Amino acid sequence: MNESDQVLVTGGSGFIASNCIAELLRKGYRVKTSLRSLNRIPEVKQMLSVAGITNFELLSFVQADLSDEAAWRGAAEGCRYVIHPASPTPNFIAKHEDEYIVPAVNGVLYVLRAARAAGVKRVVLTSAFGAICYGTNKKTPYTEEDWTDLSKDIPAYQKSKTLSEKAAWDYVNGEGKGLELATVNPVGVLGPVLGADYSHSIGFIHQMLNGQLKGVPKIKSVYVDVRDVADLHIKAMTHAEANGQRFLATSGQSISLLDIANILRDEFGNKAAKVPQKEIASWILRIVGLFNPKIKLIVPHLGMVKDASHEKATRMLNWQPRSNKEAVKATAESLIRLGLVK
Repeated sequence: MNESDQVLVTGGSGFIASNCIAELLRKGYRVKTSLRSLNRIPEVKQMLSVAGITNFELLSFVQADLSDEAAWRGAAEGCRYVIHPASPTPNFIAKHEDEYIVPAVNGVLYVLRAARAAGVKRVVLTSAFGAICYGTNKKTPYTEEDWTDLSKDIPAYQKSKTLSEKAAWDYVNGEGKGLELATVNPVGVLGPVLGADYSHSIGFIHQMLNGQLKGVPKIKSVYVDVRDVADLHIKAMTHAEANGQRFLATSGQSISLLDIANILRDEFGNKAAKVPQKEIASWILRIVGLFNPKIKLIVPHLGMVKDASHEKATRMLNWQPRSNKEAVKATAESLIRLGLVK
């Protein structure tokens, strides 16, 4: 690393982005981060301080939006690397799938074009497990060789992540030749919360601890700690052999929401007194989903069991993720410590 190396991290208020910024600052990089509104600067600094950052001299901010190509040209200036986590998040029901797809695809292309014009060496794109595992039903763990089958009925968010990642690879293999690209494809992201802006995967743990769920959906998923996701982004940014590669960010074995509930009760005693102890029949949730937009978001995941392997990231980049149990514990501890649990 050259001390003058500057990294642009897009969408600096996001859960993955803020953890990437914290890790980069700890390693001595200069970081420029984009925000849709610079009014959020104090909020981002507060989140970073929760992550242990006390000195902000190496951090600067720039205003940029996924819909505004011109802003990205200025944002990328002077940067050696770009980490691009900014994308519409799956916390709303889209009236049309393009509400997810258009800003995701355009945002990726705007950032890549700006990076190439600014002479950036490498872009690390935050893609998703959703670009790997949908439309297929493998008995063996998913790997980076797998792609979501867009000929099937794919939820809008996962479709947006698939199409935006494909657009990125098409760009660097064509018009953007010479610009290096790597992607990180996280599964459900857990880990220490830095503020009220955290991943949708953590919402389930938050609801469990607050007693908002009488039971949990029958969903078995793979998870990863956000600190390990940040570490993998930086490894993908700096390792020469990472260029042109996808990397699955997963702690390994899938676990059910009931498994998570059991970990919470075992580890947190009275603080987890409201955590549910049973699963809800999927047919009930499918009916409720017809009337409840929040439940409708999880219906496509019901009964799903998808495993994923981190063998490639471990072999190529010596990446060593935390266990599911560590990630669940760290998530709950942070929610309790920040007073987000009633």
